[in-house]
Amino acid sequence: MPDKKRKDAPKPRPGFQGWLIGGLLALVIGITLFSNDSGAVTTTFRSFEKMVKSNDVQKVVLIKNQDFIEVTLKPEALSNTKYKIELEQNRSILDAGGGPHYKVEIVSIEKFVRDYEELMANIPEDQRFDYQITERSDYQNIFFNWGFLILLIFGFWFLMRRMTGGGGPGGQIFNIGKSRASLFDAQNKVKITFSDAAGLEEAKEEIREIVEFLKSPEKFTKLGGKIPKGALLVGPPGTGKTLLAKAVAGEAAVPFFTLSGSDFVEMFVGVGAARVRDLFKQAKEKAPCIVFIDEIDAIGRSRGRGQMPGSNDERENTLNSLLVEMDGFSTDVGVIILAATNRPDVLDSALLRPGRFDRQISIDKPDIIGREAIFKVHIKPIQISKDVDTKKLAAQTPGFAGAEIANVCNEAALIAARKNKDKVDMTDFQDAIDRVIGGLEKKNKLISPEEKKIVAYHEAGHAVAGWFLEHADPLVKVSIVPRGVAALGYAQYLPKEQFLYQTEQLFDEMCMALGGRAAEDIIFGKISTGALSDLERITKLAYSIVSIYGMNDKIGNVSFYDSKQSDYNFTKPYSDATAELIDKEVKALIDKAYVRTKELLLSKKKELEILAQELLEREIIFQADLEGLIGKRPFKTPTTYDAFTNGVDEKEKKEKKKKKEDDSKDIDKVKSDVKEAVEKEESTADKGE
Repeated sequence: MPDKKRKDAPKPRPGFQGWLIGGLLALVIGITLFSNDSGAVTTTFRSFEKMVKSNDVQKVVLIKNQDFIEVTLKPEALSNTKYKIELEQNRSILDAGGGPHYKVEIVSIEKFVRDYEELMANIPEDQRFDYQITERSDYQNIFFNWGFLILLIFGFWFLMRRMTGGGGPGGQIFNIGKSRASLFDAQNKVKITFSDAAGLEEAKEEIREIVEFLKSPEKFTKLGGKIPKGALLVGPPGTGKTLLAKAVAGEAAVPFFTLSGSDFVEMFVGVGAARVRDLFKQAKEKAPCIVFIDEIDAIGRSRGRGQMPGSNDERENTLNSLLVEMDGFSTDVGVIILAATNRPDVLDSALLRPGRFDRQISIDKPDIIGREAIFKVHIKPIQISKDVDTKKLAAQTPGFAGAEIANVCNEAALIAARKNKDKVDMTDFQDAIDRVIGGLEKKNKLISPEEKKIVAYHEAGHAVAGWFLEHADPLVKVSIVPRGVAALGYAQYLPKEQFLYQTEQLFDEMCMALGGRAAEDIIFGKISTGALSDLERITKLAYSIVSIYGMNDKIGNVSFYDSKQSDYNFTKPYSDATAELIDKEVKALIDKAYVRTKELLLSKKKELEILAQELLEREIIFQADLEGLIGKRPFKTPTTYDAFTNGVDEKEKKEKKKKKEDDSKDIDKVKSDVKEAVEKEESTADKGE
């Protein structure tokens, strides 16, 4: 069907200016190729007389309507050095031996006739020859004399047509004030629906309500409600803001305009504001409709930031125009604005107020339930084996956004194809997760045995410390296969889905991160640079505990964190004495964690040796192997996966129990009805007797 439409669609016809440009080009090419002007060398009449007296002239042609003569030399005369030098600029004619070779301008035809007769009278009779007379068109001279002016007038006319919009839609140099929004309506509808935007249930409810309002507004207006004028989608990159907007375009039965915030930005003054006005003009003509502006922070930044005194900020003019169009003096209620950004802190307060964006919909990274739903969406086009468990995949990807989960599924398919498999199994998904988290596996990287031993004990120290710390995240996998740019080892943990952390939990995380450095110190009596990323994480966490979360006794319940501070804030909200105290407390906290971690590993040195030797032999160890090597974890805290699966199992058990009770009630009711019917029949029979 689409092919038929494409075939039957009328072909675009070139405009008038296209035909005019083609005609001018053909004229120039024709004059150049078919012109009789050979480019002969201009000379004087005195030189012409010398050529005639030397018997070097073969033919003379008088151009009657242009007042000059053309002189053609004899072939043997062309070998003369004098002529070779003069005709060097017209090498093609010299090599071909044709003509004319010289052009002589004359005052008038009458004077040329008299001079020519005198010249012929002064040479021998056998060398005399007559001249030819002809006329030649003057088009070429007209073009070269007046062509620049003609082209200048045509160019001015052409630009004026473009300026007034007469040159057709799009592409005009002076038509840049037109909106660049893409329109999706019934003819070119988007195929994505809300079912494709998995893991965004709360956000979909908010957006779905706007779509339903456009479809059936009487459902809301009969109670006095008004349609929201705008909704702002806020969330980290990759969480599905643009995907949700595409789903709205697929679900809505109204025209949908979409463009980026950078589409308003241009080097010319006033272009952004003009495009905003043109966008809303088109939207009002299509109302009711939806306008989606992606990355609105490109034009919606707070006014006055970073502006030089006396300068004209074009971005602010664009924002002012947008504010007026969204909720100005003449507001149109048929246009709903959707916008998306991952930097709501830089947006202007006037843009965020109710009346412009009535709703701010937060789209965070999905939890384990949302991740499972996203995995189910992205594995639909993939040929997977039966052992693929989306619950396990969701549990092993904490903190992953929707875009990262899509990347994991794609990487798993590529890895399986690389191994020539018919289906993608759980191992491929595990490798894909490792690829996304740790980077590309460096199979050919040369590592010395000493470095490999250090890495093995370092990763074993992390694993043992986390295994025997109650609040540390349980281990999933330990590997000493190099990955990424500089990672020589890699350990994957399974953190809990939680939002609040207590002091003991943060302290255990610091101890687990110090496990690698402590293990190196215990086994080798030396330390290496391999703990760089661990120390960076520990330092940030320690400063957060002391100066942000208010978890230090000496600093007290004080937080020096300002969520609204700019990126270039060089002032500290505390004195130098407090800064010194913070540094001391951070140092003391890290030292305390290191001492505790070292004592723990000294008490578990046997387990540390077993695990390190196993890593050196196998390079990769999983959680099940860890239980067999050093025993089960001495804590009964369930992991997120266990809690999730147990919760699902409990829910299924309750549903089965309820169904069983309902079935038994139905059976009892049927038995009762049958018994009652039998008794009724027996009583009727007794009466008949």
